[in-house]
Amino acid sequence: MARNLPRGSGGSLEMVYQLFHHHHHQAPSKSLVVVLYSQFNMDQNPQEGVADHQVRKEVSEEKPSKSVSDDILPHILNLYASRATPKDFEIYAPNATFEDPLMRAHGVKQIKSAFYSLPKIFSESRIMDYTITEKETSPGKTEILIDNKQYYKFLGKDINMISLIKLDTEDGRVVAHQDRWDKKPLWDRETVKAPLVGHIIEATRRASMLAPHALMRFGKDPST
Repeated sequence: MARNLPRGSGGSLEMVYQLFHHHHHQAPSKSLVVVLYSQFNMDQNPQEGVADHQVRKEVSEEKPSKSVSDDILPHILNLYASRATPKDFEIYAPNATFEDPLMRAHGVKQIKSAFYSLPKIFSESRIMDYTITEKETSPGKTEILIDNKQYYKFLGKDINMISLIKLDTEDGRVVAHQDRWDKKPLWDRETVKAPLVGHIIEATRRASMLAPHALMRFGKDPST
């Protein structure tokens, strides 16, 4: 039936209907016309059908690019929810730092102590809402900003605060983690006008890390 038409011309539904009616002296059903129409156009334009199939296959097999934060965020949420496990700290480089307005931890063991101590102080804690911004600062280095709201329960009292978590990563691992309460930059030698004052503030935060570090057995994992 389709061979009566020039190859490559394509065919309309009406043309397929007329051809069937001419050869069989009866009107085809609507579903049959659609089937014949699809088959006819595949016969007339076989390369188009192949190309279209290839395009669909390429689109279906294309995977969205994965961001650095995709691997890191689940562990950050665990840390702030007081359910940290040893695996959650694998996101940090060995000499990574963690800072908030009260303390400064250096190295993975001190960072473990900082977060393992949360359930010792708060009966509940978690990040409730957040938005993420991620940008590559140089090849292999990324800055991740997590604009978030945190919740804590201390001695039966609810504490809500806004925060900006800043993560600097190298080769997919966190090298610097800052928790900026009220989204304000931390005071240090770079943000305070008087460098000496900045050094004193940094030293004070480092010293305040010593007590929880000792309390948490110097970063020892639970049940070990």
